[in-house]
Amino acid sequence: MDPSALNSPQMQHFINQEKEKAMLNEMVAKLTNVCWDKCVSGTPGSKFSSSESNCLSNCAQRYMDMSIIIMKRFQSMQ
Repeated sequence: MDPSALNSPQMQHFINQEKEKAMLNEMVAKLTNVCWDKCVSGTPGSKFSSSESNCLSNCAQRYMDMSIIIMKRFQSMQ
């Protein structure tokens, strides 16, 4: 590969997109781990209980809200 191609705008755009995908995947993995540990007790059956389902939904919403707040804070610091 031509070394100058690594600095091209298209390559930089591709790299930024891949970084964003990796960050999103990491956030989903963290959300899953945190909310699962908090809301699911024991081994789940074929369906979540009503309380587990509500807990998972609320946990995910709070996690996303906090992620947005943190991102906005970092953006305002730049």
